[in-house]
Amino acid sequence: MTTAHPPRPSSTPPASAARAGRAPGAWPGLGHLPHLLRAPLRFLGSLPAHGDLVEIRLGPRPAFVLCHPELARHVMADGRTFDRVGPLYEGSRAALGNGLATCPHGDHRRQRLMMQPAFRTEHLPGYADAMRREIGAALDRWRPGRVVDMVDEMFALTTTVAVRTLFGAGIADRDIAELRDSLDTFLKGVYLRALLPAVDSLPTPGARRYTRGLATWRAHVRRIIAARRAADPDDRDLLGRLLAARDEAGGAMSEAELHDQVAVLILAGAETTSSALAWALHLITTHPDAEEALHAEADTVLGGRAAGQDDLPRLPWTGRVIRETLRLYPPAWVLPRTATREIEVAGRRLDAGSTLVFSPYILHRHPGFHAEPDRFRPEREHADGIGPQTWSRSSFVPFGSGPHKCIGDTFALTEATLALASIASRWRLRPASAAPVRAVPRSVLTPRALPMHLIRR
Repeated sequence: MTTAHPPRPSSTPPASAARAGRAPGAWPGLGHLPHLLRAPLRFLGSLPAHGDLVEIRLGPRPAFVLCHPELARHVMADGRTFDRVGPLYEGSRAALGNGLATCPHGDHRRQRLMMQPAFRTEHLPGYADAMRREIGAALDRWRPGRVVDMVDEMFALTTTVAVRTLFGAGIADRDIAELRDSLDTFLKGVYLRALLPAVDSLPTPGARRYTRGLATWRAHVRRIIAARRAADPDDRDLLGRLLAARDEAGGAMSEAELHDQVAVLILAGAETTSSALAWALHLITTHPDAEEALHAEADTVLGGRAAGQDDLPRLPWTGRVIRETLRLYPPAWVLPRTATREIEVAGRRLDAGSTLVFSPYILHRHPGFHAEPDRFRPEREHADGIGPQTWSRSSFVPFGSGPHKCIGDTFALTEATLALASIASRWRLRPASAAPVRAVPRSVLTPRALPMHLIRR
């Protein structure tokens, strides 16, 4: 059956063509918060029917959701006007610090210039080698017949990879496990606190667990940085390169800056990649043709071993599976911005201080840019005639857009591709539960649980 190509993105400036609207269903006093807490994906998916810029209510406060890829690109390209400031980012910075993923426009250029050398292409083979070792070690621990929750398993794997590539091989497994547990507790509470900042004023068990998890997480990061500083100088890992980094004036990162960058890197390296892998494993098990192609590629290229950097050019199908997974379930699914001045967007006059929401989940499912947008079709970038360059500009933005686009996108794609191919080369996974797989609202878009039977191939 032939699928019609989607229309090409219009070259019309988004401000002149976009239309503004308002979402129905707001609760008195609560606005759309109940929808965002109970069924956030269903709610987000309903918004494009009401316009390209859709007003929602976060309690008594309005927020404006960008629902058209070109409009979103236009907004995200202007980091000065649409900045990472305001109540939602104040909460994030209180927890994560003022690192590259949370800092406002005024701090961003200096931080990006200092961080960029650690992510140069020439360093990727070293990082990929650490990934290969940890992926292989994790798969060696799997046993046929066991049931494993792939959400937990992938989070454990990617946290270990993040710590090993950041700090080198000298971190004890026990320290990594403790860091992972505290990070998991902290991450489960971030989304709720972004929507309901006052939740910690209530002396609930959940609030106490979150506070303890955050404190433990910070203490671990401080201790690991101190130990790394005391060790022999070594710039072969990410932290060594951050310690050696200098800004345009020749200044090094302060202790607080270093802590904030390390915290963000572990968070991004662990949570976002683990989410992508969990969703990819779910999608593969529910699409037999895609799974068969994945196994055939892994058999041809790997023959049962763990994948490494040199294998990437020979794993094109695996890469397409990862990219299509990121299209359907982008980890960074909602990113707020705040207007720093009065401005018109989509014909709507917005006051300074207005909150705008950039949602890759919405943009990736726009029918004008992707045929059958809700279907899992790893072949789509060729079948639809839309190549990666078009995707990356507006309709495929899993790593954000504009000057704040994720600095570690190649790192994340490499890790996810190596892990998925390595799993496919050794194992066939089958769902252990007939219950629907549901997303859980937290800092990234991740399945609530994904129990799988391990079957050795």
